[in-house]
Amino acid sequence: MRVGVPKEIKKNEHRIGLTPTAVREYVAHGHDVTVEAGAGLGAGFTDADYKRAGAKLASSAAEIFANSDMIVKVKEPQKVEWEMLRKDQILFTYLHLAPDPEQTRGLMASGCAAVAYETVTDAKGGLPLLAPMSEVAGRIAVFSAAETLLKHNGGMGLLFCGVPGVAPARVLVLGGGVVGLNAARMALGLGAEVVVLERSIPRMAYIDEVTQGRVITRYSSIGAVEEELVKADVIIGAVLVPGAEAPKLIKREHLKQMKPGSVLVDVAIDQGGCFETSKPTTHEDPTYVVDGVVHYCVANMPGAAPRTSSEALNNATLPFGLALADHGLEALKMNPHLARGLNVLNGELTYPAVGEALGLKWSDPYGVWG
Repeated sequence: MRVGVPKEIKKNEHRIGLTPTAVREYVAHGHDVTVEAGAGLGAGFTDADYKRAGAKLASSAAEIFANSDMIVKVKEPQKVEWEMLRKDQILFTYLHLAPDPEQTRGLMASGCAAVAYETVTDAKGGLPLLAPMSEVAGRIAVFSAAETLLKHNGGMGLLFCGVPGVAPARVLVLGGGVVGLNAARMALGLGAEVVVLERSIPRMAYIDEVTQGRVITRYSSIGAVEEELVKADVIIGAVLVPGAEAPKLIKREHLKQMKPGSVLVDVAIDQGGCFETSKPTTHEDPTYVVDGVVHYCVANMPGAAPRTSSEALNNATLPFGLALADHGLEALKMNPHLARGLNVLNGELTYPAVGEALGLKWSDPYGVWG
């Protein structure tokens, strides 16, 4: 198969869909890989690295899209990109369609088969291709919050870890999944007081075990959120409904109850955000203030560490990408977990949570939804 890797064009995005190590594996499987010249520089990979791995170089994204059977990316395609997609072409990348009707309709109009990293599952019910970026984002969320708390960055002027005789920041984490656990552990390591709200009792028990009881866990309810938000210096939104739009757990009216200069970090912003006042921001201009509360809503937090993120992502995506390259769409029939990554096929929506979020009809071509 002809596999193409274009340069990411979303603002401040420096990750790349395939690392040189991954390219070498594709080539070893007999596939032709073409990488857009300069696409890996932001993550520290040179064109020479890709040539040594067996890749060809293309001078433009247009050349990549025109001559590839499968496109491997990191971020969701931008308008100029989905307009270059075509029928019988596979797109393998993050999509986050639920809050993005324009992209959804663009992919449907292209006729391509769009497979989303974030909805591929595993035998344990996990999301193996989302997990590595959730780990990175959860950790970045904490030190970004710590920086934002400083006065010159708009925060209340609180030192995250405190000093002897002065209390550290109190961090509230909404959701105890991969993002939430990584955020809690990072915040704990930096000396903060940490509370995690979660609805899975086994997950709370696990968090309690791995943090040796140093993280406070509470069952997540409307009352618990309202009780905790008034005490928090930082709130990290880490909720996830696979493929669907994130629930809004912090409402606009809640902000007036929070401490002036406190910080909201919305890691769910790719799925529409879990704070009512959230809107996507960039690494260049990451924050804004609503009712005295600083919002940090960067939509590609792992993009700040493109080398680590690209390598971690490829470790997870490689076997699934190779399956698609080796077998085409037949790979979806062979692996129901990979089939759950399919969001769009032949102009039709194929993921139920996206259909429900956008009010669109969806189909189940491989019977994975029963």
